[in-house]
Amino acid sequence: MKLIMRTEFENLQKNPLHGYQSDVNGEKQVVKLYRNDQLIAKKVTLKKSIRYFAVDSYQQFLTDETE
Repeated sequence: MKLIMRTEFENLQKNPLHGYQSDVNGEKQVVKLYRNDQLIAKKVTLKKSIRYFAVDSYQQFLTDETE
């Protein structure tokens, strides 16, 4: 997995074909995005730090931003 921008993660999150799962463990929160039971992206929040990660081929899952 590699770091991605917030807008790319939000684009992946908007897609109705993607499911998500959220876990909270103390101060750490993880939101994982799935497509066909395959992890494609995740958002990790630890205190005030937020990082977005995605698989190497995440571009194929992005939606068109012509809306």
